[in-house]
Amino acid sequence: MLNDEHKILIKEFQSESIERKQLVKQQLELIYHNNWFNLWVPKSLGGLEVDFPQGLQFLKDLAYEDGGFAWTVTLCAGANMFAGFIDPRKAKDIWQDREICFGGSGKIAGRAEVKEDHYLLTGMWNYATGAPHLTYFTLNAPLMKDGNPLLDANGQSIYKSFFVDKDQVLIHYDWDTFGLECTASHSFSLEKIKVPFDQAFDLVPSKKTLENPLFEIPFMCFAELTLLMNYMGMFDRFLDLLERQYFEKSKDEAWRMKHSRTRFKEIDGIRTNFESSYAEMMGLAKLVWDQVENYQELDEQVLDDIALKSRELAKWIRLNTAALIPYAGIKGAQRKEEINIVFRNLFTASQHGLLNV
Repeated sequence: MLNDEHKILIKEFQSESIERKQLVKQQLELIYHNNWFNLWVPKSLGGLEVDFPQGLQFLKDLAYEDGGFAWTVTLCAGANMFAGFIDPRKAKDIWQDREICFGGSGKIAGRAEVKEDHYLLTGMWNYATGAPHLTYFTLNAPLMKDGNPLLDANGQSIYKSFFVDKDQVLIHYDWDTFGLECTASHSFSLEKIKVPFDQAFDLVPSKKTLENPLFEIPFMCFAELTLLMNYMGMFDRFLDLLERQYFEKSKDEAWRMKHSRTRFKEIDGIRTNFESSYAEMMGLAKLVWDQVENYQELDEQVLDDIALKSRELAKWIRLNTAALIPYAGIKGAQRKEEINIVFRNLFTASQHGLLNV
């Protein structure tokens, strides 16, 4: 799924996308041509419909090449996966567009007033990755009726997920971070926007509208693993770039005599732990995939392990990145050096609330 030609193109436009703070047309065309935003979408809608472990491996490989590019593909492909939960007739019509791209916010915010034949959406949501090229914005909002919140049997507020045409959304160009710049994860708002009932959905396996094993995986588990693959791909690149610098520094005899043995030993130990952790997480992902493929009840312990271990691993990556970056020297502090770009991307990604513990 990722060949040398793809890698060259991704690298060629990395700097420009950082400067422009969004993906450029060449990068988007690469995504559209290879259908990467539809990684998880069923073939019946023109998607790739890859199996879960294969898709996870692809996201890690993509993040190794460019974390910002991969983050955008991951979040938008994850949102396009909502195709399996919306009205099938609506999905069939929407997915005629080769540039279809869902994306938005997982936060429950704003409000959705229930009217006779539509919802009335108002509110502001943060961090819509890929905002400039989204065709539909996704969001979660609590339901209101006559100004009062609708509650379930336990007295909890009822909310739904929605998708709204880009033309109905006001984008707030407020994404100004020092990493993942090209993801253009801007905020967006709606002000009393009418949304038909068939643009609301519930993102739970029991409410799926298309048959596919992927839609049996709880979304939290799906999100934990897809985001983790980004962390792991970027950290893998970071280790390779740092080790490459060590080899360069080793040409200096004084550095070699003083640091070579301890620095290489340290990075080898970290890499061994990293590879072991990656194998463990992929093993858990394969267990989940095998269970849903065979229509078995998901093992709750496996889901709990994924939740715990993904967060522990994200923290481990964050701490090791922070500990190692000083050894990169001034190169590690220069914005146009790739190791600095990867560090910035890793740090910015680590602020995502899902795996930040």
